[in-house]
Amino acid sequence: MPKLDITSQERSALRAAAHPLNPVVLIGDKGLTPAVLKEIDLNLNAHQLIKVRVNGQERAERDLTLETICEELSCAAVHHLGKTLVLYRPDAAKLKAEEEARNTTRAQRKPSDPYIPKKAAAAGVKPARKTARKAAGKASAPVSRRATTPAHGIPRRSGSSLTLRAGMRRSASPAGRKRSG
Repeated sequence: MPKLDITSQERSALRAAAHPLNPVVLIGDKGLTPAVLKEIDLNLNAHQLIKVRVNGQERAERDLTLETICEELSCAAVHHLGKTLVLYRPDAAKLKAEEEARNTTRAQRKPSDPYIPKKAAAAGVKPARKTARKAAGKASAPVSRRATTPAHGIPRRSGSSLTLRAGMRRSASPAGRKRSG
């Protein structure tokens, strides 16, 4: 089986996630036996990210053990610190199920269907079709914003406060008026 490759960002995130974990498999004096490989495989299937403790080997032997595990079980070597190895293998069935679940919950609409905002769709409100309005003779004219009264019932003044002040200044002081001549 091929060795799994991961990016440096994934490796960094996995190393951080593995920090609080305890070793679940211990490799003893007999080294990497088929029983140990089977145990590592079972734990990778169950947890995806595990720590393995290697006792009684030198650094070069631990590197060789790490490469052998990754080749045999098709997993990624996340970290090798002292006698502790961190291994990762994603659960393919779980990833596939999540992808299918994400795609099944997406709303599908035809290009001819009108757009409905999420809140309106959740409330069950569906907009009326434009063709239905024309057929019923209810063609609506655009309503100006100023013609409607606000919800609080207080009438609006025309113009802004700045234009009102400027008009007051001009009428109050003779210097503010334009001179003809």
